Amino acid sequence: MNPWHLHPQLADDTHPVAQFELCELRLMDDANHPWLILVPRVDGATELVDLDEAQQQTLTREIARVSRALQAGFAPHKLNVAALGNLVPQLHVHVIARYREDIAWPRPVWGMASAQPYSPEALVQRLHLLQRALAQ
Repeated sequence: MNPWHLHPQLADDTHPVAQFELCELRLMDDANHPWLILVPRVDGATELVDLDEAQQQTLTREIARVSRALQAGFAPHKLNVAALGNLVPQLHVHVIARYREDIAWPRPVWGMASAQPYSPEALVQRLHLLQRALAQ
């Protein structure tokens, strides 16, 4: 029995996209940026070093897969990849497509603008686009 559960803040702020070998992939509910979050399903993990070597390798492959999907689906100028955990201690990795004309460029996205939740229609469109990009 796996006691892993998604942190309530991540559950509130994101939408499910896919289940990978190690991680749950979620979409941040902020239409300002194509913003995905990988959450390793490892109970008690708060830091990358809490994963064993095989899990770290799997996480790296899953970050690369998500990064390629964002490049294919959104053609960003830059990808930001970060594992901060200052507010939500559960280990999670942000992968964010960035553009020179986005609301926060060139600064980090955190605290730069209020999140713009997806409308139901935009959410369906974004999830569909992500599913296609991940399937490539």
